[in-house]
Amino acid sequence: MATVTAPAARVFLPGILRHRAAAKLALLALAAAVLVPLADARWSSGSWPAALTVDLTQPLGRVSDWIIDNRDSHPLFLYGFGYVSNAVVLSVRAVYLVLLAAGWAGVTAVAGLVAWRVAGVRLGLGTAAAFVACGLLGMWIPTMQTLALMVVAVLVSVAVGAVLGLAAGLSDRMDRVLRPVLDTMQVLPAFAYLLPVVLVFGIGVPAAVLATVVYAAPPMARLTSLGLRGADKEVLEAVESLGATSRQRLLTARIPLARKELLLGLNQTIMMALSMAVIASVIGAGGLGDRVYQALASVDVGAALAAGIPIVLLAVVLDRVTGAAGDGEGDPAGGRTGLSRRAGWAYALATAVAVALVGRFAGRLDWPGSWTLNIAEPVNRAVDWMTDHLYSGVPVIGGTADWAGHFTTWVLDPLRDGLQALPWWSVLLIVAALAWVIGTWRTALTAVLAMAAIGVLGVWRPSLDTLSQVLAAVAVTLVLGFATGVAAARSDRFERLLRPVLDVFQTMPQFVYLIPVVALFGVGRAPAVAAAVVYALPAVVRITTQGLRQVDPAALESARSLGASSGQQIRQVQLPLARPALLLALNQGVVLVLAVVIIGGLVGGGALGYDVVFGLAQGDLATGLVAGAAIVCLGLMLDRVTQPTERRAEKGA
Repeated sequence: MATVTAPAARVFLPGILRHRAAAKLALLALAAAVLVPLADARWSSGSWPAALTVDLTQPLGRVSDWIIDNRDSHPLFLYGFGYVSNAVVLSVRAVYLVLLAAGWAGVTAVAGLVAWRVAGVRLGLGTAAAFVACGLLGMWIPTMQTLALMVVAVLVSVAVGAVLGLAAGLSDRMDRVLRPVLDTMQVLPAFAYLLPVVLVFGIGVPAAVLATVVYAAPPMARLTSLGLRGADKEVLEAVESLGATSRQRLLTARIPLARKELLLGLNQTIMMALSMAVIASVIGAGGLGDRVYQALASVDVGAALAAGIPIVLLAVVLDRVTGAAGDGEGDPAGGRTGLSRRAGWAYALATAVAVALVGRFAGRLDWPGSWTLNIAEPVNRAVDWMTDHLYSGVPVIGGTADWAGHFTTWVLDPLRDGLQALPWWSVLLIVAALAWVIGTWRTALTAVLAMAAIGVLGVWRPSLDTLSQVLAAVAVTLVLGFATGVAAARSDRFERLLRPVLDVFQTMPQFVYLIPVVALFGVGRAPAVAAAVVYALPAVVRITTQGLRQVDPAALESARSLGASSGQQIRQVQLPLARPALLLALNQGVVLVLAVVIIGGLVGGGALGYDVVFGLAQGDLATGLVAGAAIVCLGLMLDRVTQPTERRAEKGA
């Protein structure tokens, strides 16, 4: 028997090792067999060794002191950051003064007429109604303040994101260089860099705009790069065969073919910029965000909602108008009235100017105080009713507090305790194995170094606590997001119904639905996960839907002709062909969940989120930045573990 099985084993084993993933795992196991005993003997198992940590409290404290001492005298601040600050202030002030000079009637008329010229009567009337609703809610002046800030921030974010995406889409080397930069920009919590931004620029509009740009530019960059890299190779080859230069290929082929991704990037930038309105108010941005923040400080959900609704309306209006303008589907208004395009715009402009002048001469620049509605009281009564009737004691299904308790007991606690019980070296081995199997040794090295950096920073256990919450939130987000995205991709009607819901979820400031979430689920890690899911879900659904809809119709028609059912078409055709978009949806789900870790820290999530909030509240640069850097490292590690590229997968190690 031995003489038979031994040769069989010798034949079987090399066959296994010829499989790339198995060979990588075998090499990793061999390295672990040598290194793990040495590491265990030197530093022991368990949590991250204290001997391998670095205390950054003193150096970061010295940096903070230097900035404070030199902010008013050093040339870097006087002639560098000072000019940037002045340019931002002047730009925002100019936009704000124009809005005030036009008056509520002029702004409403301009917005409605522009939307009419771009996409027709329906969008024009909807836009005008949105601005009127802002006035009816008693939020006209704060709306104009936020609109002025967001116009400047979105324009800068789109410009920065487009330039970075163009560089990453046209150059593999730039893509490798910019990828960790974009990860850092998008994953680093706003609360973590609010303190250094305030140290440099002071409290006010410049710091708010800069924080918004850092947060809102990465989606534009990522989707621009995705669109340029996904351009049809046959079209590019045809253009090149006609003798077009690189610049001509870019302008006539790559950018037009990437139009949908560019528009989606613009949409995401607008949404994320407006979602920063409340956070920016913490450092003096004013506007609607400040009203939301003040209302929540007094636990007034109704007043917070009254200020949050205009943020949603602004996001929807800007999304629809810019999307229709980018589509370039003719001039619906002009086509119906028989006017030329230029004459139609001149007519619209003249009408808007006339309305603005009439309002100015009538002394009606500000929204009349008697034309307002008070929604705070009924909203607060509704929240109280939900708390009284849904929190506990619901027959059969139990209350929301029971759901939160079960989720914490059955999912979050075992996940956190399991991660924290693992020896530190085993966590690094798991990260290395996952990253190397789906990528290259460089991918694995980056992921391991990012995870090791967390230990070096001295926040190993809080980071594993945060990681458990992120993994749970991402899992829930992906299940709901992929299922909803598939349904939206297969039904135009469902997508139209879903779109405003996604707009509300993505643009409503997290602080607005934070109190209802806490009222329904209590304080703890479960409401932190719920807030993260609500915030990350819209981006996952949108990108999934976009990717599935871009699948080649010929491939679907071929599958139908072979008798494939709807489920088989999804599993065997659409999902495999939409793999790049699904991976991007996974990436966006991870980074957006991480972005809400701070919000989770405010409602009992603890761990790194609490450390960041504590650092900002106490002016402790070391605590806030170290926790923020750990969140970035978590994001970088998760990105490398979950985001293999075709190039990485093909090369192998």
